[in-house]
Amino acid sequence: MKIVHIVPGFGGTFYCGNCLRDSGVVASLKKAGHEAVTLPLYLPLTMKGQVNHDGIPVFYGAVNIYLKQFPVFRHMPKWFEKLMNSAPVLNFAAKKSSSTRAEGLEALTESMLLGAEGHQSEELQQLVDFLKYHEKPDIVHISNALLLGMAKKVRDELKIPVVCSLQDEDVWVDAMHVDHREKMWQLLAEKGKDVDAFIAVSDFFAGVMQKRMSIPDEKLHVLHVGVDPNAYVYSKPAVYPQAIGFVSRMCEENGFEVLIDAFILLKKNPAFRNVKLKATGGQTGDDTKFINKQLTKLKQNNIEADFEITPDFTQTALQDFFSSTTVLSVPVLNGEAFGLYQLEALASGVPLVQPELGAFPEIINATGGGVVYKPNTASALADKLMEVLDNNQIIETMSLAGRKAIEEHFNCNDISAKMVDIYRTLLH
Repeated sequence: MKIVHIVPGFGGTFYCGNCLRDSGVVASLKKAGHEAVTLPLYLPLTMKGQVNHDGIPVFYGAVNIYLKQFPVFRHMPKWFEKLMNSAPVLNFAAKKSSSTRAEGLEALTESMLLGAEGHQSEELQQLVDFLKYHEKPDIVHISNALLLGMAKKVRDELKIPVVCSLQDEDVWVDAMHVDHREKMWQLLAEKGKDVDAFIAVSDFFAGVMQKRMSIPDEKLHVLHVGVDPNAYVYSKPAVYPQAIGFVSRMCEENGFEVLIDAFILLKKNPAFRNVKLKATGGQTGDDTKFINKQLTKLKQNNIEADFEITPDFTQTALQDFFSSTTVLSVPVLNGEAFGLYQLEALASGVPLVQPELGAFPEIINATGGGVVYKPNTASALADKLMEVLDNNQIIETMSLAGRKAIEEHFNCNDISAKMVDIYRTLLH
């Protein structure tokens, strides 16, 4: 089977769980003998420090589609468009913080969802022509619902099914200015009629998006995210010293400040004076001021020496990171649709301490590899961390259960096989 996954690139400046999910699915499909291809949008698809593009150009170049929101740039000469879509320009754009903020990009998001009626209709036709005359896929799978604007034209011109994953679209839409949110959800619901199936990454998020987009039951499927157990080396959680890990973009939305404040509270207890805090996952230009503020707090409490940032989050670096970690906590303020970092930690033997929000309880209940707490405050997190770190037997039990669950229930090869079953049903 020939499958094309259409995936937004992000430039590689921070840990992107959605991008890693898409990359893992394509790798699993290839391993199973299918002809799976990743088609990148916006920015180069850089996965943990390595560019992954299979020789395919970047479509919907981030600079060009932004410029075309302005009438003066809608008829740019081809040489200028080509320049704006060159690797140096796109790599520079990837470092700009505004590309990760929904506020201010409402008009562009709407235009993209309008598809052939939007300002990026030329880019859409280029993508469709590439699929039709070059790739000739049996199935097209788009990474998230914010790309639904291309579904109708792809399906109509190629005469093939289109599948759409669902993961954290609400984070983008709900961050928009209040005047745009309701209109955007209505547009997403309308464009959702142009796909043959939706695949949500958790039962929790399936419920969220079915309600918001009025998705019929027969179109909605749930497949948890998976990882390859063989890509991770299991080791017992670190004991001397104990360390709390954080793997994600270091920003306010991902709860980095909640964890910093909880660490400060924990360190006030003499029983935990040797505990360390380790963070990795990168940042954007938006995050520099915020991170500096957290570092200042640690200095004011004389515990800056117990905190360490690992700038490298490649697979090898993450393995070293997890081997020196006792538990992982990424206290995302409003929860997440899934959170791939949880599986990476569990596969490496590191238990989870997560807020009782979003899909976190669902994943922890399914794996037995962690605990939840509420409310999502620094004091509640500090209390739960003290409770867990004070019991090495519980830590070891959760560590073993988490790894076993990865092997038996969250193996990406098994999950990809279930995805292929959905593809085959649509084709037949």
